Amino acid sequence: MFRLHTLLFIVLAGSVQKALGGEIIEGKEVPPNSLQYMASVQNNGKHFCGGFLIKKDIVLTAAHCFIKKNSNLTVVLGTNDLRKVNERTMRYKVEKCKHPGFLNVSFGNDIMMLKLSRPSKIKPIKLPNGKMKIKNNAPCRVAGWGSIKTKGPTVDKLREVEVATIDRRTCQREWATLPAKSICAGGYKTKKGFCQGDSGGPLVCNTMAVGIVSYTGVTCVYPHLPNVYTDITKFLPWISDPKPKCKID
Repeated sequence: MFRLHTLLFIVLAGSVQKALGGEIIEGKEVPPNSLQYMASVQNNGKHFCGGFLIKKDIVLTAAHCFIKKNSNLTVVLGTNDLRKVNERTMRYKVEKCKHPGFLNVSFGNDIMMLKLSRPSKIKPIKLPNGKMKIKNNAPCRVAGWGSIKTKGPTVDKLREVEVATIDRRTCQREWATLPAKSICAGGYKTKKGFCQGDSGGPLVCNTMAVGIVSYTGVTCVYPHLPNVYTDITKFLPWISDPKPKCKID
């Protein structure tokens, strides 16, 4: 479906799949104790995806970060440095709820909720309302623990970079096929964006999480293709449903 140069991939706990995550390119380390809503989604104690706290007991991440039912999946909250994790207070077991419409990133619906084993004391990030329209070239931020160059090692300290939203026509022209419920920001004609290692992190505009890191091209040597995020505003009814439908593979 995609052109050859836009094939996608992601590294999840050592295995390769057809999708792409996010690392922070041309970013900087965030100050200690900031962005506390950021979550490290881990398998067997190793970070492989990002996420963010939206309710006291709910973390939002990408559906392509799903790992099989019996995996040792946990979430770490409350630290910017993954070398400094208090196992008793910062690590949470989770229940997974992948969006029922998700097949792969090229078809969209790349969103998943993780219900924490206990409520967190951390303040969640705000979500937009369904009427919010994101303007073109709006200043936003994306953060993660991914590597800082293509196929490089991930980092221990949380990093953040400023990106600007890209109008849908431009994004669709560059990608040829683009999920309907998506936002584009960063990467295209800039040196800033995300790449492998931190899918599921938030696109934050005006202090609200409006998107979820979904995919980009096979290289992080920007400028090239726009970065693609899941548009959270299109999934607010599912997120707020007390008994949401979930896809469990």
